[in-house]
Amino acid sequence: MAIDIEVTRRRFTVDEYDRMVEVGILTKYDRVELIHGEIVQKMPIGSRHTAAVAALHALFVTRLGERAIVRSAGSIRLPPDSSPEPDVVLLRWRDDFYRTVPTLCDDVLLAIEVAETSLRYDRRVKVPLYAERGIREVWIVDVDGECVEVYRGPMAGGYSTTQRIPRGTAFSPEAFPDVSLTVADILG
Repeated sequence: MAIDIEVTRRRFTVDEYDRMVEVGILTKYDRVELIHGEIVQKMPIGSRHTAAVAALHALFVTRLGERAIVRSAGSIRLPPDSSPEPDVVLLRWRDDFYRTVPTLCDDVLLAIEVAETSLRYDRRVKVPLYAERGIREVWIVDVDGECVEVYRGPMAGGYSTTQRIPRGTAFSPEAFPDVSLTVADILG
């Protein structure tokens, strides 16, 4: 016998989510992020994912210097109901390194998701979220596919341009066209 019950989900705001962290309901050991008001468990991280994040971080720190802040931990505050944690993000330079203010979408020059087990989720959920909130450029590093997907020109429902960069092709962040990378630089 099937029971027909309507369930209403309780969604959270960014402020409520931040408060859960402040009071210890959520800790740094809870691998979660807030997406469209729901607290979502993040995918497990494998060694290839970890290596790609470390490579991106090192490459950008070396090549950008003080032109941008390179962060490989932390969230982007996207009020009213999302606080995603990209694997690597390039932020506008601030002398205080965002100690005194939250990171907002206007601060983001490039958000990067490294996908070893999360490719479908990143494409279907996170990229559209970033576009909806105006993040100007997003990359997905597809570890298994050995390529980088570049999304530019945020608009309703997605990005106006999408490019899949294979091994051997040089590419650059839109904000820093003088900084050239290859897939091999990231994935080895």
